[in-house]
Amino acid sequence: MLTAPPPMIAVIGPVEPPLLTSWVAHYHELGIERFLLAFHFPDHVPTDLRHELHATIRELGIIPTGCSTGPWHEHTNTQLRDALRATAGPGWHLIADADEFQQYAAPLHEITDHADRTRHKTVGGLLLDRISTSGRMTDWSPAQGLDHAYPLGGHLTHRLLYGDPRKIVLARHDIALASGNHRAPGHHADPAHLAAVHHFKWRSGILEDLRRRVTHFSSGTWQEHTPAVRDEASRLLTHLNDHGGAINFADPRFAFRRVSLDQLPYNWLAEAHTIHTTWRPRTPTARN
Repeated sequence: MLTAPPPMIAVIGPVEPPLLTSWVAHYHELGIERFLLAFHFPDHVPTDLRHELHATIRELGIIPTGCSTGPWHEHTNTQLRDALRATAGPGWHLIADADEFQQYAAPLHEITDHADRTRHKTVGGLLLDRISTSGRMTDWSPAQGLDHAYPLGGHLTHRLLYGDPRKIVLARHDIALASGNHRAPGHHADPAHLAAVHHFKWRSGILEDLRRRVTHFSSGTWQEHTPAVRDEASRLLTHLNDHGGAINFADPRFAFRRVSLDQLPYNWLAEAHTIHTTWRPRTPTARN
């Protein structure tokens, strides 16, 4: 007898409604039946978009658990996520952002069964940044789909932005997660069984969002624990300025190649294992 699939835990910001629709469809295909979602809208988000997102999620048969507005402090996501997890109850929880499409080497019940057998209380993933063939932050349409609009996958987050590419994608209910779902303090995911987390962040509109983060975190309008988020945003903006407004996908450091949500990238488990076990955060001296 198969165990029930884990509930989805997600905090949703002001994404475009078609992305939310595609995201829900993707996780339905993975077997997710229960979605515990909370919206958070900073003050700049138009009322029309807020109403449209609420209508979209309800048309998909999901009633949002909560909605908040105001500054997007660094702790905002963490607090909302943890409240959703408390509502979800015991068992495994699947955690994802709205631009993260997780991909596994086996059905979810096999993934969690294996973790239980090996006494792992978390399952890890690794970000695979998805970009357009031009490297520019382009629009996309539901007719073409995300795979077609952003067919290249590579390692932008840690090799350009020096961000943490590791993600906790599944966790037992009693395991606390760090900000951004990057770590579970005191627990280590099995590096030999890492999901690919297709990261569809680099779309039209993201540059305005990054500039807003730099401005608000620098001014203190939005509270931060460390300067990491705005530092990463600044690095991308500088890179784009140096490369005519596009990501330099030809740079071999980033290992961009054509990938798909239909199957794991070639040699993914070995590639992800190497990155996961060797990545270290930059020291303050290296950042400077």
